[in-house]
Amino acid sequence: MSEHAFDVPSVETPHVIEPTYTPDPRRWRILGVSLVIGFMALLDVSIVNVAIPSMREGLHTSAGTIQWVVSGYALAFGLTLVAGGRLGDAYGRRRLMLVGLICFIVSSTAVGLAPNVELVVIARLLQGASAGLLTPQNSGLIQQLFRGRERGRAFGIFGLTVSISSAIGPVLGGVIIALAGEENGWRWLFLVNVPIGLAALIAVLVMVPRRVSTSSTSGGTAADNRIDVPGALLLGATVLCLLYPIVRVEGGERLPLLLLVGVPVFGWGFVAWERRTARRGHPPLLDLALLRGLPGYLNGLAVGALYFTGFTGVLLVTSLYLQEGLGMAPLQAGLLLVPFAGGSALSAPLAGRYVSDLGRRLIVAALATMITGVVLVALLVPGHDPVWPWLAPTLLLAGLGAGAVVSPNMILTLAEVPPRMGGAAGGALQTGQRIGASIGAAVLVTVYQLAGDTSADTGLRAALLTGAVLVSFALAMAVRSTRQQTAA
Repeated sequence: MSEHAFDVPSVETPHVIEPTYTPDPRRWRILGVSLVIGFMALLDVSIVNVAIPSMREGLHTSAGTIQWVVSGYALAFGLTLVAGGRLGDAYGRRRLMLVGLICFIVSSTAVGLAPNVELVVIARLLQGASAGLLTPQNSGLIQQLFRGRERGRAFGIFGLTVSISSAIGPVLGGVIIALAGEENGWRWLFLVNVPIGLAALIAVLVMVPRRVSTSSTSGGTAADNRIDVPGALLLGATVLCLLYPIVRVEGGERLPLLLLVGVPVFGWGFVAWERRTARRGHPPLLDLALLRGLPGYLNGLAVGALYFTGFTGVLLVTSLYLQEGLGMAPLQAGLLLVPFAGGSALSAPLAGRYVSDLGRRLIVAALATMITGVVLVALLVPGHDPVWPWLAPTLLLAGLGAGAVVSPNMILTLAEVPPRMGGAAGGALQTGQRIGASIGAAVLVTVYQLAGDTSADTGLRAALLTGAVLVSFALAMAVRSTRQQTAA
């Protein structure tokens, strides 16, 4: 019998607890182990932001090639999220966590020990793919282990993990490079994953059971665990045709933009294949008919993608400004971003606790707060010396808003998704976030570089205001959803 862990074939509404639900006494420790793994995978998205100059010098290569170390991880990450979520739905979260962890440890070791930039890039792609197997297991676990307000608390902790991993990455990166040295210190950004990953691997083996039941009844038919491989390939081709040109444009290339033509072609093919698969009674990669019938899912998908489009580039260009524009060391730049992490740490768990009462109004308020903070950074920080009296309070305000976006949006977006689809639906949501993050990083860095020809201050101001505009699109979607919810 296959390890079909955490599978509960039921659909719940945001405020209704199913009569058959029995809380698993191990649910919080299981969540704790999975969030450590998720933190490690998400940390590697941002930890390299402060290492770009030292990596370029240590590997004796161009800025365009080094950009692959940053963007290649995000590319492979985005390609594997939905498939990783579906594999977890079908074969169990524990099994996917173990496979993903082993691959992540091996690839992290390969990045840290690689003798040349070509092997660094290849290993970094494998590391991103491993992270794509690991990350969707978090949302899938929460969907299946928690109900009601407890689910809000669990997603609040997950939102805190996402926010803190994004914001604290540059700080940890700066500390590690300062301790290990500029030339080869960047290697320890990846090698540090090895002992953490091994400890997490042991924790999964010891603490996460092979099967977790969330229901007092175990009836039902055996699940069809077949994986929709053609659907996964078509979705992967769609994401690749979108992300690859973005990655290459950051390096100054234009020819890969032709691949964008493949986005609607492969996207249409994916939708058509999924419909055909569902009609034949086989399990699709994503049950599009079901997700389309859930009122909050598509809107939440759009809000998450648009938010990450603006959010990710804000921290990246601020880090570049502090290092390249003001000449700060990686550690100094990282420490100046701490207020953003502190604000996120304060607001994320509170948002998860109160989202059941406030609904999407909470997301609207959080997005408005973040936009205000980013605009204040753009208007007040450039041109001041010292910079920290202006940067700290404005980044704190932006962090307070940012921390209250991710977890409430995930709670409301996945509220009515059946637990048996929790991994795939959560993977699709996070794929949108990864696509948004890649687009946003490319757009804001490009704006920063073009406007920065005049001065670094002008570049920062233009890039941050662009990021605020992008986040405002997410705000518009959240307001629209709130009005629809009120009208209903």
